[in-house]
Amino acid sequence: MQIKTKKVIVLFVGWCFIALGVAGLLLPVLQGVLFLVIGLTILSSEYAWAHHLLQKARNRFPTVASRCDEASHKAHLWLQKIFRQHTSPH
Repeated sequence: MQIKTKKVIVLFVGWCFIALGVAGLLLPVLQGVLFLVIGLTILSSEYAWAHHLLQKARNRFPTVASRCDEASHKAHLWLQKIFRQHTSPH
C-alpha cells in the first residue's frame, strides 16, 4: 500500500473517531471520551497538537494511560495482522 494512501486512511479513521467522540459527549449511548482518546491516539502520529494533548492527559491520568498503552499495543498487533494478510500472496 502506498504511503499516501495509508496516511489518508489513518487521517480518515482518526477523524471518524473524533466525530464519534463528540457525538458521544452529546448522546448517552456512546462513550464519547473513549472515542476521543482513540481518535487522538490515531491522529497523534500525524498531528503535533494531538500528541501534545495526549501527553497532557497521560501526565494527569497515569492509570488510564497505562491501560491505553495496553490497548494501543493490542490494536497495533491486530492492525499488523490485518495488513500482513492483505499484502501476502495467496
